[in-house]
Amino acid sequence: MGLFKNLFNRPPKPGKPRPVTDETFEQEVLASDIPAVVDFWSLRCPPCQVMGGLLDEIGVNIFKMNVDQNPRTAMQYQIHSIPTVILFRKGKTVDRIVGLLPLNPLRRKIEKLAQ
Repeated sequence: MGLFKNLFNRPPKPGKPRPVTDETFEQEVLASDIPAVVDFWSLRCPPCQVMGGLLDEIGVNIFKMNVDQNPRTAMQYQIHSIPTVILFRKGKTVDRIVGLLPLNPLRRKIEKLAQ
């Protein structure tokens, strides 16, 4: 668990994901000095609500992007199914999760982001 505290600069507890938009994506995510997790979601997607809750439990540097309100970034990253979670390090995509994933495998993928 110390990995989360060091990597994400806060303890591994439920956090508040921050909204990100087409206009703020580059500055908030791509230019970030620390790894970032972006949850591409929609209100019309029940599995997205579940995935959002799981990400809240992990409590890391999480951003949420509503694909209905921000189509440009969703198209740029070829989001064809939701929920889709993309993990970024130094502005580059390092992993992608399409669909709902249970908490422990999701946590392991995010921990791998630190390597």
